[in-house]
Amino acid sequence: MAALVFEGQGLHAIALILLLAGCFLLSRLPVFDTGALWGIATRGWFWIAVGIAVTHQVYVWVCWRAQLHAQLLTRLLGPAAFPSYAVGFSILGIARVVAVFLLAAAGAGTATGVDPVVLRALALVALAGALYLFYSVKRYFTFKRAFGIDHFDPSYRTMPMVKGGIFRFTANGMYVYGFLLIWVPGLWSGAVAALVAALFNHLYIWVHYFATERPDMRRIYGTPPPQMPSGGAGGPAGP
Repeated sequence: MAALVFEGQGLHAIALILLLAGCFLLSRLPVFDTGALWGIATRGWFWIAVGIAVTHQVYVWVCWRAQLHAQLLTRLLGPAAFPSYAVGFSILGIARVVAVFLLAAAGAGTATGVDPVVLRALALVALAGALYLFYSVKRYFTFKRAFGIDHFDPSYRTMPMVKGGIFRFTANGMYVYGFLLIWVPGLWSGAVAALVAALFNHLYIWVHYFATERPDMRRIYGTPPPQMPSGGAGGPAGP
């Protein structure tokens, strides 16, 4: 049982240590000493953003594995298991994004030497990609499946692959496009610390995919289909 719960988490731990080490080194840059918001310095907001991201992904790992291999959440909460998990997922997911916005406000204008017009144009492109992803999830995929309801309800495991909206172009929509949203505040405000936090978030969600989601999908479906019906940290994933 313990081996199943911790499957892939050695990779998770090693990758997270390396990412945190990179964050620590980058956080020593002078631009992290510039700016503050509500009495919290930019560097403080940076580590808050990183901490929330780690908490979010560990929460998903623990809930998914406890449910998949021991049905622990449904045994404890019954029909309220998935809704309760989804509330926690949503709170942490929203906090993850909000923290980067607050970080961007604290460290705005530190990306000197780069034309703000270019940065804001990139922000709009990133926002368009993220919004199309979330529209596609709502319209074609459903947020229940994106949250990983197939860990809770076996009836979702036989649903067909989704090929509408953004999923016409990629089966890994959330990881490729959904996390573009976290780049928007740093690009728009020209905040170096927020851009580093966005990079951490985007790399770390792929750690979740390889360490947690992919092994789970192999357990649930046997061989990963072209599009995996779970959503990792917010959207559908591919093989």
